Amino acid sequence: MKLEFDKSLVTGNDMIDEQHKELIGKIDKLLACCEEGGEKVQAIKMLDYLAEYTEYHFGEEEKLQEQVSYPAIKEHKAQHEQFKKAVEELHEMLMEEEGPTDAFVAAVKKNVVDWLFNHIKNLDQALAAYVQKETGK
Repeated sequence: MKLEFDKSLVTGNDMIDEQHKELIGKIDKLLACCEEGGEKVQAIKMLDYLAEYTEYHFGEEEKLQEQVSYPAIKEHKAQHEQFKKAVEELHEMLMEEEGPTDAFVAAVKKNVVDWLFNHIKNLDQALAAYVQKETGK
């Protein structure tokens, strides 16, 4: 499964879009590592980096929301917390296994890929539209 940032994921906000490209690239590398029979240690390192980058990205998005007094900020932050929890659960799952299993890959696809694409297409695109309306950027 090859993940790519395509036009359906464009928010129109350069910062958000560039960070989404990076995030999707990291998720793609994690999936490729798992699907190619990568070692547990390698998969853990990739998942750790994904968690760190997610923290950074969500922080940047939330700062932007605060700057423009985004009315849906509480819902958006709650969604971010849900994603962070899912990544933590994946980390626990990977630690319990001998390596990345098919079940782990399926969980990444459901709890990371599907969630992120849905989040971008709904909440992040709405956020970017609001920022554009408020700031002209």
